Amino acid sequence: MNSFSLNRRSLLKAGAAGLAASALPFGLARAQAPVILGAVYVGPRDDFGWNQAHAVAMDILKQVPGVTVVEEENVPETDAVSKSMESMINLDGANLILATSFGYYKPFVVEAAKKYPNVQFRHAAPLWNKDTDPANAGSYFCYLNQAHYVDGVAAGLSTKSNKIGFVAAKPIPSVLSNVNSVLLGAKSVNPNATVQVIFTGEWSLPVREAEAANALIDAGCDVITCHVDGPKVVIETAEGRGVKSCGHNASQAPLAPKGFITGAEYKWETIYKLYADALAKGETPPNFTVGGYHNDMIRNTAFGAGATPEAIKAADAAIEGLKAQKPIYVGPLKDNTGKVVIEGTKDNYDPELDGMSYLLEGVVGSTT
Repeated sequence: MNSFSLNRRSLLKAGAAGLAASALPFGLARAQAPVILGAVYVGPRDDFGWNQAHAVAMDILKQVPGVTVVEEENVPETDAVSKSMESMINLDGANLILATSFGYYKPFVVEAAKKYPNVQFRHAAPLWNKDTDPANAGSYFCYLNQAHYVDGVAAGLSTKSNKIGFVAAKPIPSVLSNVNSVLLGAKSVNPNATVQVIFTGEWSLPVREAEAANALIDAGCDVITCHVDGPKVVIETAEGRGVKSCGHNASQAPLAPKGFITGAEYKWETIYKLYADALAKGETPPNFTVGGYHNDMIRNTAFGAGATPEAIKAADAAIEGLKAQKPIYVGPLKDNTGKVVIEGTKDNYDPELDGMSYLLEGVVGSTT
């Protein structure tokens, strides 16, 4: 994936060093420049999903002395985002724009970065290319599949039917990685576990998401999880049908007081604190910031009533393993057509995994 794949290991090493430095007491006492962060969201900041995950992080930053946060929600992936970013820069004095939706990057972030060379722009997907894109732009990305692997461990020990249902938006690599990681987590503790996936075709289709969740439950799945922008409907549908659930993006625990197990959450505040600290010292934030459990960029939601004691113990152990960079993908592994797709052991940040185009053996469903 652009220069990201080519330089993954060096980026992770540099990112970990930067995060370690930012772990110093964070009060901006050494501030040499204003810290005004502008965050743009494609949906509502309280969507129990992708946008809320970023908004939660920005709420944390608002409590840091010396940091000013400007936010705008429900901004579509059109020239509307250009107008929002320009307003934050010209009216609010933002010196860092956080563009949080995939479709914001090209052409909107790239063009804005060229127009405002003294403002930093960072985008929440690994799309920045050092050879072609402005030097004041950049990307950040968290490997949420690691937290989904933990979801799978907990789900595998919480299911009675051995059937886990997955409502997914689109069969792109990051989504497929989450589906496959749930499967591998479940099978690590329950060899009989399977995952059945239904793709809705879009990031936000509440009616279709409810239909998919109901179809999976009707097929015998007694744990439901997902990868859609706003998991609210999926989790509420599972709770209403009396089955267990695992979340995605942010915490959906309040939506399922009886059946919620755990969930995969981004920890964007780790990255945003790194950026703010750099700006406060008059430095340029890193162009690429990537990682997972080993450098505190993701987390799992606190366990809910749907998690068994055995599941909690195993999930906690899996988290410790991931912090130590224990690999998730250990071959040989076949896809669900019988083809060997992974020969040996893959590091959790192996660039090959970025091109994932298959569903593993044990996943019921198709990418087409």
